[in-house]
Amino acid sequence: MQLTGAEIIIECLLEEGVDTVFGYPGGQVIPLYDAIYENRSRIRHILTAHEQGASHAADGYSRSTGKIGVCIATSGPGATNLVTGLATAYMDSVPMIAITGNVPLSLLGRDSFQEVDIRGITLTVTKHNYIVKDIAELADTMREAFRIAKEGRPGPVLIDVPKDIQVAKFDFEPKKIEEPVPVSVRLRDKDVEKAARLIKASERPMCYIGGGVIRADAADELNEFIEMIDAPVGSSLMGLGAVDSSSPRFTGMIGMHGTRLSNLTINRCDLLIVIGARFSDRVISKSSTFAKQAKIVQIDVDPAEFNKNIMTEVHVVADIKVALRKLMDKIASKLDHKEWMETVERGRKRYPVKVSSDAKRPKEILEALDKVFPADGYVTTEVGQHQMWAAQFLHSRKPHHYLTSGGLGTMGYGTGAAIGAQVSHPDKRVINIAGDGSFRMNANELATIARYKLPVMILIMNNHALGMVRQWQSLFYDGHYSETTLDTPLDWVKLAEAYGVKGMRIMPDDDPEEILKKAVALNEAVVIEAIIPSDDKVYPMVAPGASISDMIGYEELNPDA
Repeated sequence: MQLTGAEIIIECLLEEGVDTVFGYPGGQVIPLYDAIYENRSRIRHILTAHEQGASHAADGYSRSTGKIGVCIATSGPGATNLVTGLATAYMDSVPMIAITGNVPLSLLGRDSFQEVDIRGITLTVTKHNYIVKDIAELADTMREAFRIAKEGRPGPVLIDVPKDIQVAKFDFEPKKIEEPVPVSVRLRDKDVEKAARLIKASERPMCYIGGGVIRADAADELNEFIEMIDAPVGSSLMGLGAVDSSSPRFTGMIGMHGTRLSNLTINRCDLLIVIGARFSDRVISKSSTFAKQAKIVQIDVDPAEFNKNIMTEVHVVADIKVALRKLMDKIASKLDHKEWMETVERGRKRYPVKVSSDAKRPKEILEALDKVFPADGYVTTEVGQHQMWAAQFLHSRKPHHYLTSGGLGTMGYGTGAAIGAQVSHPDKRVINIAGDGSFRMNANELATIARYKLPVMILIMNNHALGMVRQWQSLFYDGHYSETTLDTPLDWVKLAEAYGVKGMRIMPDDDPEEILKKAVALNEAVVIEAIIPSDDKVYPMVAPGASISDMIGYEELNPDA
């Protein structure tokens, strides 16, 4: 059947099972938006307040569902406004499709109105990108883009479609899309056998997990694996939720703002099994002292991560589900590390997650939230101190339920991500944990929340400062608070109400549990401003360049344990 390019885009989206797209119209995507209008009963469009919000919403949709999020923008500034969202998704391996319009082919390269080379601009922040210059290639390009976005290590793909391609007509042949088979073509039995031998010979094994476990939907396999090998497990920020944080095997986050227990355990283990995680500088800190007593086994779908920052004894290249199943088959029977696990448990009692008085109020507020927020709810965060406090004090029980910008550290991410999570899970509670500095970056997305009556909760930890930068200025720059004090007389409650969203406030002497319980019960959009001290700090912390076992801001309990 003959369809326009815009109609072909819609049909390809529907082939892939896409039910929702996020975007903002403009001159070079009018034909595409006309096709969206004609197909509004088949595909839902969410109009965000800004294209960056659309990209973060598509990201949040993807992370919370495991499906591919889709965002749309026009040419020029519309397309460039997607770049931060694409980079965020790229760093955290999130499958996403961005569709941009561009000027007609005859105007390309002529500095035409709202023309940019978005393919060139996004080359380093996408897994792949295209500009479609032939209508005959459009459908195949769309299908290939979806395949690339989700196969192997996932990531964002951009498709730039000039306006005349959108209006041109071509014969469209529908296709049945098959889900990609988990990648295991590079999996070598000898690598699995060597890893299994190391695991069986180990007396003090530890697992370090990352977001790759969640992207591979391998949480069940992981939990079975750690039980089988009788080992503790620590996580990167991106791996939170793969193991229930209340599990006696879970030691907490690893690295700069990890737990003392995790960091010490990593440097005491004799085998570190790294699963779906990269050796980020925020995790390893001083590489020359990281896990020096341990042999390292690394399991990842992306061979580019092997021996990049830390050398490994053996690496297994495969989809994590496949690799863990193969490993468990080789290990065959349950291992016993009772003495090691007892040592880890003594460390848990000796080093609590956080006891410093410098973050007493944020701890109180987030622990109160943890009591009243549904266990099956979704948490998104912005980036900063509040992000680390949320990771420390909120229980992470399920994969895909804690959404945060890890690799890029994008302030302004959480509100858009919360929109994506809420749209995809209309019957679940979604809350964005924000700082006043981060939230102001994309506060305009309150318009989207109000427009679609999304019951998103936003908790602003308001310390009237760029808190994490202020913490560094306090600790390492002699208290020179250069441009980090946010003393603008901004009333967040009134701002929320101006958008048609309910506003609430938690003052320093208020009982946070009572107010947060009311907010959860509302089942409508609400912004809760929580006033906290400006100099509360995220502890424990590893100073820049120090070993991860050399932490500041912690206190020992039961030092003789």
